[in-house]
Formats: sequence, structure tokens, C-alpha cells
Amino acid sequence: MRAIIAGGGTAGHINPAISIARQIKCMCAGSEILFIGTKRGLEAALVPESGFNIDFIRVRGFKRKLSLETLATIKELIAGFLQARRAIKKFRPDIVIGTGGYVCGPVLFAAAMMKIPTLIHEQNAFPGITNRILSRFVDAVAVSFKESEAYFRNAERLIRSGNPVRPEIIKAKRHASRQKLGYSEGKPLVVVVGGSLGAEKINDTVVKMILKYYTGHDFYLLFATGKARYGKIMAQLEGISHASLKVVPYINDAADVYSSADLMVCRAGAITCSELAVLGVPSIMIPSPNVVENHQEYNARAFEKHGASVVVLEKDLDEKLLYNKIIELVYDKPRLDLMSKNAKKIGVADAAEKICAAALELTGKKA
Repeated sequence: MRAIIAGGGTAGHINPAISIARQIKCMCAGSEILFIGTKRGLEAALVPESGFNIDFIRVRGFKRKLSLETLATIKELIAGFLQARRAIKKFRPDIVIGTGGYVCGPVLFAAAMMKIPTLIHEQNAFPGITNRILSRFVDAVAVSFKESEAYFRNAERLIRSGNPVRPEIIKAKRHASRQKLGYSEGKPLVVVVGGSLGAEKINDTVVKMILKYYTGHDFYLLFATGKARYGKIMAQLEGISHASLKVVPYINDAADVYSSADLMVCRAGAITCSELAVLGVPSIMIPSPNVVENHQEYNARAFEKHGASVVVLEKDLDEKLLYNKIIELVYDKPRLDLMSKNAKKIGVADAAEKICAAALELTGKKA
């Protein structure tokens, strides 16, 4: 099978695209994959690092207010459409798949106009504007949250696929992971992470919580600050020494850390949500207020509705509230167990397989 995959901007769009590409390769020997993205997005680095070829087109998103810049954006959109059309003609794909980001617009629209089978994958509970528009033209829409289905009324075919999750996450086992990381089973482990770059409000709150309330006796605490903020955090915590406290710039062994955790304090990005659900990790989600269309709060509220997470908005966050929420949960094992079961109910371990199966069906190809 020959497939073009368009997706870009953030890792939340690119990593699912890479997972889908790998699954296509696994299911269909001899498949050829071409990514289409922009030079400004993370795909410019992540896709080649994953061993796939990528073509670049020009495209950018519209601003909320009309201005002279809008004209420049329209000009780039037209140029991007023509570039996408040329790339599609040259590669001759059996299917074109979009995983989100502005780049999907011209690529998927061009493919649909050329009568090539098309599929888009939406990672979040509240779909992005590009996917909502494209759903009127493509052949199938794969969604990760049941809550997003209502926004795709015009889609001819909806598939509840879930988000592709890294194989190492799916395979992780709690006991082995705890042994590897050096955490005994006698004390709960709370992991705090604000994303790869860290989150200033979460970091400041956790530092104050450690200084005011944390004794090291209540629970293990693993605190990932983000690489850029690590030095500042360590300076603020100078002189604090608890055997149960570990502060790191970044979580490299996410599979072991997530599977070891009794409670995660984290943002509500789509991929993080999906990974926690597959492993059944209870969470306190603090959705980022600085994302397009507030999609993280929609993700977090979906988990809260299913009883898998407690949601705290960043505007309400302080050290006393966070500490009390953690203590309230880690010492209520029946509630944690129920949250874990509820998370697993909405977790999907075979999302990539479902998306690829839908792609094969659209093309008439066989695995």
C-alpha cells in the first residue's frame, strides 16, 4: 500500500501519525509511506528521525481577527494546496491520512478532490477546526473520544479508534517497573509532570507544596520540571532532602514511570490521556489554558465524567489545594482502584490497528 500521511505542528499530531505509519508497514509488507508537513512544525525533525520521508508545503493557520495578514494566509493556503496536489500526483497514493494540524487542510482537501480515499484521525475530545471542516469531504473519520462524535455530524463514516499508544506503554508491568525504578510497594507513588517543557504554574505550585507540606513520609514524589526549568527549581529546593523525593528535568522512561504511578498530576494532552487510560492510572488533570480552543479541558472533563480523573483548573491551583487533593486520593485505595478501572474502560490498546484496518478497507487492499 502507498500512503501519504499529513500531520504537523505539535507532537500530539505527529506521534500518532508515526504510529499509524509503522502499523501500515507492519500490516502491509512493502508499503511505502510519504509524510507531508511544514518546515516550521516539529514534524521536520521527528519524521526523519523515525525513518520516514517527508515533503514540505507552505501553510499556516488563520488568525481569529481579519487583517492584512489574513490575505497572506489565504495566499499561502492556495500555494499549499497546489504543492500538495503536485506531491499527491507524483507519489500516487492509495490513501491519504490526516492526523491534525493546519497542514492537513490543503493535503486532505486536494486528495478528496482527486477522488483518492481519505481518512482523518482526531485525537481530542473537542475536534480542531481543520478536522471539523475536512470531515465534510473525507471518506472516514477516526475519533479517540466518544465526546467528539457529536461534532462530526456530516461525516459519512465514524470509527471510534482511540489514540495510538506507544508499544512500550502497552507492555509495561507495574511490579517490574517499580523494581526497576527502585520504588517499594509499601508507599504510593505520585508523579507530577507538566509536559516536556514543563509548566510554570504547576512547577511553582509543586515547589511551594514541597516546602510547606511535604515531609517525605506520606508518599513517594517524582517531580519532572521540564529541561528549561530544572536549574531554577533545584535552586529553590536547595537544602531539601527527602529520600522519597526525586526531582528530574525530564521523564525518559515514561512506560516504567506511568505503570509505577499510583497517581499522576499532569496536563490533559490527548496522548497523555490515552497512555494513562491504557495503563489504568488515576490522575489529577490540570488542563493547559494556553491551547487552541481549550481542547485540554474537554479531554480532562471527559475523563472526569467517566470517573477516571479529578480536574483542577490552573486558575484555581495552589499548593494547599494540590496537597489536599493528593492526600485525599492516595489514602483512599478503593477510590483509586475504581478510578483505575474507569480509566481502563476508556483505554484503547489497539488504536493503530483499528485505523490501519479502516484504511485497508477504504483502499480495498489486504494485509
